[in-house]
Amino acid sequence: MGFLTSLLDLLFPPKCVFCRSILSKDDEGWCIKCTQSLPFTDNFGTQEGTYYDYCVSPLHYNGVVRKSILRFKFNSASAYAETYGKLLAKCITQCPDVDYDLISWVPLSSKRQRSRGYDQAMLLALATALELDDVAVETLKKPHDVQAQAELVGKDNRSANISGAYEATDPELIAGKRILLIDDVVTTGSTLDECAKILRAAGAQKVSCAALARGE
Repeated sequence: MGFLTSLLDLLFPPKCVFCRSILSKDDEGWCIKCTQSLPFTDNFGTQEGTYYDYCVSPLHYNGVVRKSILRFKFNSASAYAETYGKLLAKCITQCPDVDYDLISWVPLSSKRQRSRGYDQAMLLALATALELDDVAVETLKKPHDVQAQAELVGKDNRSANISGAYEATDPELIAGKRILLIDDVVTTGSTLDECAKILRAAGAQKVSCAALARGE
């Protein structure tokens, strides 16, 4: 197995998920240069919502971070989830306000998941939970496919677009729980608010959120 891994690394050397430079054997998915230059947020990038208490994010959604996440979502770079999970888990553990009983994610519609081949937020949640010695569980589904939020401008338009798009999967699992909801990017917070509203209506005690990157 070690020989096969070495051979694969020789033929297909691992690259930084952000700048795509070849990694050294001690790098953890991103290179030293990016460690020093990534647009990390201040104070965990904390953002408050209407139905969720707060959302923490380790990175700003610009530059190489934006390009990397777009590859993750649309160019079959699903393996990036492992590295992203390390960054997000570190942010979660370092933030003193984060407390939860369940880790979950903002789901894609089945139509969009079939188009992409995977649900990127689910992969991110699974990878993050693994880093936290926990598991991620499904609490929401998205039976209604709507226009992509990135195509809309303004919180009101985004809130209207996403209204009614999600449903709780298992109210018994959710009832009385503090839920940590994970997504890849947060901008206005409209999607997270809609998901948190559904979870609260299903009996969740509290909904907190974590996103890999925060939009400007």
